[in-house]
Amino acid sequence: MAKVEIVDSLSEEIDKKFKQESVEVLQYLKSLEASPHKGKLLGTVGGIVIKELKYKNFRFYFITDGYKLKCFSEKELTDLLLTFVRMSDKNHQQKTIDEIKHILITIGADGFG
Repeated sequence: MAKVEIVDSLSEEIDKKFKQESVEVLQYLKSLEASPHKGKLLGTVGGIVIKELKYKNFRFYFITDGYKLKCFSEKELTDLLLTFVRMSDKNHQQKTIDEIKHILITIGADGFG
């Protein structure tokens, strides 16, 4: 079972955007703990995989260690960390993906907060 982490800034953004529905959204994101292979692959930067999970008209972006995700079965993914870092609507999708890639290239995975 993988561990899902949601950065504080994204958690606050979800609370503001979804209000009452935010609990449901957060539970949906946490569902990746049971099935970490879910989500659409968007690209990799230095071995870190960027993936997208859709919820209604919004996209939630998370990063993880690409080697572990590719090489281990779901039962072996006990120490895999999936970190949700950003969300966007359809209109700002590419801008958000480019921003994530830029942060990973310049600062690394620790650049999200």
